[in-house]
Amino acid sequence: MRILLTGKNGQLGRCFQDALKGTNHELFAYGSAELNIVDADLVAAVVEQVKPDIIVNAAAYTAVDKAETDSENAYLVNATGPELLAKQAGILGIPFIHVSTDYVFDGEAVEPYLPTDQTNPKGIYGASKLAGERAVSAACDKHIILRTAWVFSEYGNNFVKTMVRLAKERDALSVVADQYGCPTYAGDLAKAILHICEQHEQGKLITWGTYHYCGDTPTSWHGFARAIFAKAELLGIIAKRPQLKAISSDQYPTPAKRPEYSVMSTQALASFGIQASSWSTSLALVLSKLT
Repeated sequence: MRILLTGKNGQLGRCFQDALKGTNHELFAYGSAELNIVDADLVAAVVEQVKPDIIVNAAAYTAVDKAETDSENAYLVNATGPELLAKQAGILGIPFIHVSTDYVFDGEAVEPYLPTDQTNPKGIYGASKLAGERAVSAACDKHIILRTAWVFSEYGNNFVKTMVRLAKERDALSVVADQYGCPTYAGDLAKAILHICEQHEQGKLITWGTYHYCGDTPTSWHGFARAIFAKAELLGIIAKRPQLKAISSDQYPTPAKRPEYSVMSTQALASFGIQASSWSTSLALVLSKLT
């Protein structure tokens, strides 16, 4: 199978490349330097040259707070780019897999969001990602949109690596305790995407549309930090866990408002034989790679 991957240098992109090691698939991976996804002519030329069997879009504008003052670029990367890629997939009649976010929801739910639930983003980042979802679904019939959340890995910048760094620098930390979600290991998400690709290759019937993929157990950022410190101390990555204080979102204001509750149901993915990832197990794996 010939797979065209965008966003090769991000957390998911790098984990997806790892997931393909040892397989017989041909991967054509591009970062923004090689493929500017908002350049229509370049996108068309690259797709024509590669002739992929499937396109996976892991490229995204993910600077949530910066997006509030940089909306033009956020919409270009998160909406225009995916639309251009999806159009090329539609022309070829091949599947397009696109990654979206829990930020398309307003966070006011009291039970896990279903893919069919009403969207209502609170900020530019979420709005730009929702615009991307709509553009993709309109441009390519054979699409899978995977909403994910709280992504972490051994690569790039993320909450896990930040907490480990701060734990080495400080004796005490304050972390928001009133925002709830499901941490997601990018490596598990990459394997889920590859599984969908392989199901298509095997000719299995796929119900195209929007799905959720995230970790299995909801927690708060405070709870996630506590788990990180406990495992990091056990592995000897930090000498001792810092004192952890729970604070409210109001005590840690940010330019973009975060959803207070962005827990998502992954049940719909059971039709692919995919279960939610155990973020606790994956956290230990990631931390062991940081030693």
